[in-house]
Amino acid sequence: MKVAKFGGSSVASATQFRKVADIVSSDVERRIIVVSAPGKRFKDDIKITDILIQLAQAVIDGKVYDEIVQTVITRYAEIAKELELPADGFLAELEHDLRWKINEYRDHPSRLLDAIKASGEDHNARLMALYLQEIGLEASYVNPREAGIVVTDEPGNAQILPESYEKLYHLRERRGVLVIPGFFGYSQEGNIVTFPRGGSDITGSIVAAGVKADVYENFTDVDSIYCVNPSIVENPRQLKEITYREMRELSYSGFSVFHDEALEPVYKAGIPVCVKNTNNPAAPGTWIVAKRNHLDAPIAGIASDTGFCSINISKYLMNREIGFGRKLLQILEDEGISYEHIPSGIDNMSVILRASQLEGGKEQRILDRIQMELEVDEVHVEHGLALIMVVGEGMERTVGMAAKATTALAKANINLEMINQGSSEVSMMFGVKEEVVVDAVRALYQAYFQEAVVGNEV
Repeated sequence: MKVAKFGGSSVASATQFRKVADIVSSDVERRIIVVSAPGKRFKDDIKITDILIQLAQAVIDGKVYDEIVQTVITRYAEIAKELELPADGFLAELEHDLRWKINEYRDHPSRLLDAIKASGEDHNARLMALYLQEIGLEASYVNPREAGIVVTDEPGNAQILPESYEKLYHLRERRGVLVIPGFFGYSQEGNIVTFPRGGSDITGSIVAAGVKADVYENFTDVDSIYCVNPSIVENPRQLKEITYREMRELSYSGFSVFHDEALEPVYKAGIPVCVKNTNNPAAPGTWIVAKRNHLDAPIAGIASDTGFCSINISKYLMNREIGFGRKLLQILEDEGISYEHIPSGIDNMSVILRASQLEGGKEQRILDRIQMELEVDEVHVEHGLALIMVVGEGMERTVGMAAKATTALAKANINLEMINQGSSEVSMMFGVKEEVVVDAVRALYQAYFQEAVVGNEV
C-alpha cells in the first residue's frame, strides 16, 4: 500500500487534477491520497489558503466579506467547469459551509481562522473524489474525523494524539481510493484544529504511519530534492537518497521541501518516503530512508536561513561559576524565548536565536537582566546574522570536512562569525553576516560538490 500526498501546486487547476488522476490510476497500490488546498497556478497567483485567511481576517475585523467568499467559490467553480463536472451541489455546499463556519465562530477568532483555513483542503478533497468517481475510479472522500485523526485542541498548532494511529489502521479495510484532506484534524472536544506550517505534509505522514503503508509518496513540483537551494546555485545536484536525520536537519535549517515536524511519524514507523514530481511522475525522485551509503557522498546538502541574532556575553572566570548557564536560560524562558545554538568558551558565551523574538521591548529587558542578575563584564546583541548548515551523516567518518568548509569560505573572503558542530556530527553550523550568505553558500557548494565531481573525473 502507498499513501500519496499532493501539494498545493499539484492540485491548483483542472490540468493538475488530471495529472493527479493519471498518477493514481497508474498504480493500484496508491490506495490513499492526501490533498492540499489549491496552490498557485502561476507566479503572481494567490493560494486558496491565503484567500481564506483574508476571509477570516475580514470577519474578525468586522469588514464586508461577501466578495471574498465569491472569490473562493469561483476558484473551485473554474476547476469543476474545466473538468466538466456536474458541481452545482458541491458549490452550494461549499458556500453553505463557509457561511455556517463564519456564523458559528465569528466571536472566537482563533477557532474561526482554523475552521476557515481548513476548508481549503477539505473542499479540494471532496472535489478530487468527485472527479475520480467521474472518470470511473472507485473513490470516496474521507473526513479527518471519520479517518480518526484526533489532535490536541490548540488552534493553529495541532499535535496528533496516539489513539489516532489505531483508528487510522482501519482505513485499510475500506475499498477503492480514499481521498483525505490534509492540514487539519479534530480535537476530542470536536473542534477543527489545523497543524502548523507544512500541515498537509504532516497529515500525509500521519496517515502513512497509521495505515502502515509500504511507501509514503510526496508529490510536489520538482523532480527531486536538491542538495542546495536552486535559487542560489544554478542546476544544483539532485539527491537520489537522503536519510531522515539529514532531511530533518536541512528542513530545520531552511529547506522548504518539508517542515521539520512533518517526517516524524514515518521516521518512527520506518516507512520510506519518495519525493516525486506531479508534472514528471516518471522521474525517480528522491528517497528519504533510515540509512544510505555515505562513501560517495558524505555531505547530503547545504541549507541557509536569515533573521538571526546573537546575544554575546563575557565574564571573567565564567567557567567556574556554577549555575551560570541555568540562570541565563531562565531569563530567556521568563521572556518566552527559545534559542537555536549556544557556542561558548571559558569566559564567554553566545546565544543564537531568531531576532523576531526580541521585539516589543524584550531585547532591552533581557540585556538589563543579564547585566544585573549575572553581573557580567559585557553583554550585547549582534543583529543581521545568517546560519548555514552543512549536513551529512558521512561527515563522522570522513577526515577534513570542517577544513574544507573553512578553506572555501576563506578563499571567498567571507568572515566567519561562529562555528558550531553537534556531538552527533550530522551537521556543521556556520554563522555569517546576512549580506554575504549567498556567496558563502555558493563557496561551500563548490567545495563539497563541484570539486568532488572534478576529483572523480580526474
